Amino acid sequence: MKIKVLVIDDSALIRSLLTEIINDQKDMMVVGAAPDPLIAREMIKQLNPDVLTLDVEMPKMDGLDFLEKLMRLRPMPVVMVSTLTEKGSEITMRALELGATDFVTKPKMSITEGMREYTHEITDKIRAASQAKVSSPSRHPITANAEARPAQLRNPLISSEKLLIVGASTGGTEAIKSFLLQMPSDCPGILITQHMPAGFTKSFANRLNSLCQISVKEAEGGERVLPGHAYIAPGDKHLLLARSGANYVTELSDAPPVNRHKPSVDVLFDSAALHAGKNAIGVILTGMGKDGAVGMAQMKNAGSYNFAQNEESCVVYGMPKEAVAHGGVDEVAHLNDLPKLVLNHLMVNSTRALRV
Repeated sequence: MKIKVLVIDDSALIRSLLTEIINDQKDMMVVGAAPDPLIAREMIKQLNPDVLTLDVEMPKMDGLDFLEKLMRLRPMPVVMVSTLTEKGSEITMRALELGATDFVTKPKMSITEGMREYTHEITDKIRAASQAKVSSPSRHPITANAEARPAQLRNPLISSEKLLIVGASTGGTEAIKSFLLQMPSDCPGILITQHMPAGFTKSFANRLNSLCQISVKEAEGGERVLPGHAYIAPGDKHLLLARSGANYVTELSDAPPVNRHKPSVDVLFDSAALHAGKNAIGVILTGMGKDGAVGMAQMKNAGSYNFAQNEESCVVYGMPKEAVAHGGVDEVAHLNDLPKLVLNHLMVNSTRALRV
């Protein structure tokens, strides 16, 4: 069965290009194209698509308003089509909070060639969306739990040597938010790679920084990794962990994509295995594909203790499943439980180290 896609965009050119790109794939087809959400609403009832592509800014009804109503009344996989601007990135972050599965960006110039260059990204994200578990955010147990008061670590035994190393992809923005909201202000430093294009990671980091007890920022490279701080890989660079004397620092690389991703989770995990060893705790969250699986195994071989999000709480159970299959995972748990398990592991092992 082919994946049935409904394209919603006020631009006739974008509708035409997306239709051409999607129909060129053997496993998917466009069943309809709508210029605005009001027409789309009737087409959804008639055509019962598997995935929507939805423009953010449209006439008659804003894309966010339509998405919010859709997720409340008939939750289904949605891939947002966003403009690469500061305003566009902020709106896109809000769309992901409302339940959109993922997003692709419209090129600023040479739209026809630019969209065709995005063929792999567009079609990969539609495939991932077709496999995603979707529910209304208001009904999702993760949403309510993420607002819970963060656990209080307050343990002087947790040294600045300890690190949390996190990787995610499809569905990861909300999973990362849920994880970080439950981190206390004195937690170890956190390095995060989330598959996301340039221009969006800064808005993502700023949004998290306004919500969390810890400080969250887009990594700049060369920063000392501090407790109570999280550093997110920029959308066009690999993030690595490095050492400068006795300190851990962030490092950015402009090397080619790994596993077709830049930033790549494997690149971050490999650097943690090399420089942190048993001082690192790895966490792999929801995502399509296998990025991070080999790197997490490398981390475990170097002495780290690693966690994976379970299938039930993943939007797409791809990356965690592959990490388990590669033997790099010590514990698998629901997203709601991961922060507490990670903090408990830190407490127990720090106490044990002191006794020794």
